[in-house]
Amino acid sequence: MNWLKRRVRPEQIRELSLLVLILAAIVFFGSFIDNYYSFRTFNRIASSVAIITVVAVGQTLVVLTRNIDLSVGSIVGFTAYFVGTLIASHNGINPILAVAIAIALGAALGVVNGVIVAWGKVPAVVVTLGTLAIYRGVLVDLSGAKTVTTDSLPQWLIDLPLVNVAPIGSLDIRALFMLALVIVVVFQIGTTYLSFARRFYAIGSNPEAAQLIGLPIKSVVFLAFVICGALSGLAGFMLLARFGNITVEAGRGLELSVVAAVVVGGVNVFGGSGTVTGAMLGAVMIGTLEQSLFRLGISEFWLDAVLGLLILLAVASDAVILQRLRQLWGGAELKLMAKETDSVSSEQSASPP
Repeated sequence: MNWLKRRVRPEQIRELSLLVLILAAIVFFGSFIDNYYSFRTFNRIASSVAIITVVAVGQTLVVLTRNIDLSVGSIVGFTAYFVGTLIASHNGINPILAVAIAIALGAALGVVNGVIVAWGKVPAVVVTLGTLAIYRGVLVDLSGAKTVTTDSLPQWLIDLPLVNVAPIGSLDIRALFMLALVIVVVFQIGTTYLSFARRFYAIGSNPEAAQLIGLPIKSVVFLAFVICGALSGLAGFMLLARFGNITVEAGRGLELSVVAAVVVGGVNVFGGSGTVTGAMLGAVMIGTLEQSLFRLGISEFWLDAVLGLLILLAVASDAVILQRLRQLWGGAELKLMAKETDSVSSEQSASPP
């Protein structure tokens, strides 16, 4: 039992329970929707999940530092439109260069958020709510109400969402989903084992203590927003590849899905706890709900209501259930440490001089 308390954390309980809820949702919707258990359904969900997951990874880093980025939807739309316009006018552009431009553009928009929050000391919710509107307004003004259409894009970009990189029997694992999975694995390993990445947790857990021990709080918060912007830029490119037809409305409302994925995935809105893997599971839950409700013909307005309800439930469980579990886990570990200390002291006292 002591070994279990050492190995299993409250956040892992949230992730395991979320996995059970995802399976339950699949069973529930499968009983109402014809041909639900098909590879087509899986591919639709995977395509939706991939974009949400990539942005959610960056959002996780921001939330870990007790901040939030509400501008991600506008950054995704901004990047998708202007990179799409660039590729449409220069069909011969190198694909790697196009991706790099998307990431750089997103990172640049993230820099604006990071500077104002970290050094301007303006609350992140205020800053990013403002930049959400500003980025969208700039996009509308500069676009001239024009649309990026599929027929203006090169064939490699149109075919990208259909590229199969890891066939499992008759099941196709598409390139965009695999890219999202790789990003999750890289950031999960980084936030778990790299000492620098652990600063995101330290700052979110106790900013005062982090400042006392000399952690560069402003730089870490700034970096979180830049990474979030860069990943949102990459997601913008993925959105362009998935849909082809991009208007100034692209990415609108995506911030709600991303925040829901992060919070439902067990990342504490008060900072300091949560994992990238949990955020991915949250994205899977959101993607499953989105595609399933769409197949049922339910209005997207009800989907927004469901996402809002999920956020409220997740925050409530963080504040009540998980907080209680953390206290129990912490108390159990303290008792275990005290017991081990007493045992060592007894052995030292019993040993001959």
